[in-house]
Amino acid sequence: EVQLVESGGGLVQAGGSLRLSCAASGFTFDDYAIAWFRQAPGKEREGVSCISFSDGSTYYADSVKGRFTISSDNAKNTVYLQMNSLKPEDTAVYYCAAATGVVPPPLIYEYDYWGQGTQVTVSS
Repeated sequence: EVQLVESGGGLVQAGGSLRLSCAASGFTFDDYAIAWFRQAPGKEREGVSCISFSDGSTYYADSVKGRFTISSDNAKNTVYLQMNSLKPEDTAVYYCAAATGVVPPPLIYEYDYWGQGTQVTVSS
């Protein structure tokens, strides 16, 4: 059974940092892409970043480029999202998701497996 479990969310002041983790089980990364999405109150879920394990490519939305970094520890089957210089507009529930045979940008309907989400709140 494929499972994705996010952790690492919390409350941080603007300018601060958080590192989110997405621990995967039930599959190996080899042919998958892992993406981070976020959904703020009253807004649509949007793709923030993704990493493709088929070719090693990464993607970042313009709103987080230069501030967020996606990485992985294949031995731990875990993907991370390092978030620096956080802004109040980064406040959202962050979800990780997995899919095969996809290319950036990450699109919600292409992702088959989802975690439960972790709340990130950035205070001004």
